Amino acid sequence: MGARANEPPPTVDARAGEGGAPITFDDFYHAHFRGVTAQLCAYTGDLGQAQDLAQEAFCRALARWDRLARYDDPVAWIRRVAWNLARSRWRRLRTARSHLLRQRRVETQVAGPTPDRVDIERALAALPANHRRAVVLHYLADMSVAQIAAQEGVAEGTVKSWLHRGRAALATLLDENPEGVGHA
Repeated sequence: MGARANEPPPTVDARAGEGGAPITFDDFYHAHFRGVTAQLCAYTGDLGQAQDLAQEAFCRALARWDRLARYDDPVAWIRRVAWNLARSRWRRLRTARSHLLRQRRVETQVAGPTPDRVDIERALAALPANHRRAVVLHYLADMSVAQIAAQEGVAEGTVKSWLHRGRAALATLLDENPEGVGHA
């Protein structure tokens, strides 16, 4: 097996290994991957993208290695392929961006919650859980006392008590007259 990616093999000639024998793809890859990646990183400004592009170029070279190994400078072929890949990726991103900008529709502005709604939600959050459930189910989900009792597994009188206490607490929290709140 050849050298590791961070250790170039003893020969750096792309066409010949030790003793004039053709260099293996593994040795070629380990000798030149870092250099090609560094060039692409300088071009793209992104090490991860540069590594991906260099890897793709070397994968394409592997498929043609028998022919590329006979080139005067196979590294030049790798660099050219990698740079073409980088330019193609940049063009695709630019095209996609312009397409998205053309497709962008003016989104309708949704009004935020009113101050009253914020106050109600804050007051509901301050109620004990069973009182809050009873009030929400009765007034917002339009469930009857009997339906709430069946869902919660409690007596109807318990639900009426929760509603009464919940309404009284809400009236206090919302700074209203507890007598003015409707009863179930």
